[in-house]
This record gives sequence, C-alpha cells and structure tokens, in this order.
Amino acid sequence: MSLGLILLIAAVVLAVLLIGIYNRLVALRQNCGQAFADIDVQLKQRHDLIPNLVETVKGYAAHEKGTLEAVIAARNSAVSAERTGDPKAMAQAEGMLGAALGRLIALAEAYPDLKANTNFQQLQSELSDIENKLAAARRFFNNAISEYNTSREQFPAVLVAGPFGFGPREFFDVGADNRATLEQAPQVKFN
Repeated sequence: MSLGLILLIAAVVLAVLLIGIYNRLVALRQNCGQAFADIDVQLKQRHDLIPNLVETVKGYAAHEKGTLEAVIAARNSAVSAERTGDPKAMAQAEGMLGAALGRLIALAEAYPDLKANTNFQQLQSELSDIENKLAAARRFFNNAISEYNTSREQFPAVLVAGPFGFGPREFFDVGADNRATLEQAPQVKFN
C-alpha cells in the first residue's frame, strides 16, 4: 500500500471518530435542554397554583399576613429567577419558595377550619403532586447534566468539546443554605 492510501484511511477514520464524538455531545446537550424544559413546566404549574393556595389560606388566617407575604415574595422571586434561565439562580429561588410554602402549609395545623376546607385539601394535594413531579424532573435533569459533563471531560471527547463550544453545565442544586431551610420542620405557633 502506498503512503497516500494509508494517510487517506487514517484521515477517514479520524473524521468518523470526530463526527461520532461531536454527535454524541450534541445529543447529550439536547437531553440537558429537554430535562431543563421539564423542570420549567413543573415550576410554572407550581407558580400558578400558589396564588390560589394563598387566597384560600387568607380567608381563614388573615392575621398571618407575614407568612402570606413571604410566600408571595418568594413566588415572585422564583418567577423572576425562572426568566433568567440560570439553573443556579432558579434553584436558590425555588429553595426559598419551598421553605415559604412549608410554613404556609403548616398554618393548616393551627386552623382546623382551614385544614378541613375541601378547596385547601385539593390545592394541597395538587401541590404535593407537583412537588413529586418536580423532584423527579430535577433528578432527571441532574442525571442528564452528569452524563453530559462526564462525556465531555473524557478522552478523546475533551479534545473536541472545547474547540466546538461544549462547555460544562451546572446542576439544579438548592445549595447548602436552602437545603438546611428545606430540611428544617416548619414551626407551628398557637396563639
């Protein structure tokens, strides 16, 4: 075989390898985008449910104005963070919203009439369902991010990732401060 033919075969094999690596990274990046869109859908449903929940609680616990305002402020912050599309900012805002919602739900323990209200029970059930779906969407997203980041850092993909703009992606993590708040049981105060 001539040297030209050997070089041609080597170039073809290298091109096929590079195309395969590039296509895999593109597919993994698309999976990350789809997983983030799944989180976004669940967050929008949660954000749409919160005003109804607050209004229901407001009718029974009007003097709990601070808790209600905290939930509304946390929801508005979460909606603003969602518009940025930054997973880190969204996770922080959602962590704060989750903690505020925990305090709101805990109010039902102090108000038996509220706890017995069918509208409140339905909203609480819907919120619980959304929270479960959101947790699953976060796990799927973080798994997709992990697979993408691992693939882009492995050899020989690391040689392709940088020049073609496949940068690292961040996980959807509520952070240590918000995690401590979420893990803390809400306090119920009886007057």
